[in-house]
Amino acid sequence: MAARRELADELRRMRGGRRGAAVAGLLGWSESKLSRIETARTGISDADLERLLQVLGAPRVELVRLRDLARRGRVRVWWAPYRSSVAEPYDEYVAFEAEAVSMCEWEAQLVPGLLQTDEYAHAVIGAGADNRDPEILQRRTALRMARQSVLTREPAPELCVVLDESVLRREVGGRAVLRRQLQRLYDASGRPGVDLRVMPFSAGSHAALTEAFVIFEFEDRPPVVHSEDLIGGQLRTKDAEVRVYRAAFEDLRRRSLPVGETRSLIARSGERLG
Repeated sequence: MAARRELADELRRMRGGRRGAAVAGLLGWSESKLSRIETARTGISDADLERLLQVLGAPRVELVRLRDLARRGRVRVWWAPYRSSVAEPYDEYVAFEAEAVSMCEWEAQLVPGLLQTDEYAHAVIGAGADNRDPEILQRRTALRMARQSVLTREPAPELCVVLDESVLRREVGGRAVLRRQLQRLYDASGRPGVDLRVMPFSAGSHAALTEAFVIFEFEDRPPVVHSEDLIGGQLRTKDAEVRVYRAAFEDLRRRSLPVGETRSLIARSGERLG
């Protein structure tokens, strides 16, 4: 996906101030097709790339380099077998996880997917309005579990998570499921590269009461913020927007319990469940 994103960035730069609808019209494409290519949601064939570069007036010498990026961007990714069961924005989210060198995540309702147990994930995914098909539910749960391998790759990304205290109390899947999930959280909080903290109820109001979000940092491209909503979330890439989310996360981290106190609270919460 890194090559596809590099290509997408180059194509957006080449288009400059020209409207996407106008460029797509010259090619006989829908505007959505061009948008998917320019946001790295889909690859592009060599023939389409050559036509697009002609319309953009790109130097012929660029074709060889960009064609190589396009071919590398079409390489099958590990989560391809699951694509039929997830929406396109989720596919993009998984790609961000696979490429990130660090992730800073705030969650007010649920345990983050990278730290969920399979039974907790099954309960969360099954609560969605579009997840009534047992086969789709199983495939989405399997994908969520497979995503967790990113934490054991070499080198592993840094994961910094702040959870609202309510996450420790919401009985997703029932008391027994939550108890086992809290044990998973406790174990994860002691792993190298994982910084897990809880925002206690006593902290009061803070900068991110209204939404959950993740800040993805990459080695060789600008950061991306993904904020959650009911239909897949929003991506934010503008410098000014990213700065707002970074400041909000730092505020959350300052107000949250230190790691040691967080681990104690998680342990007590699990004991309370029996």
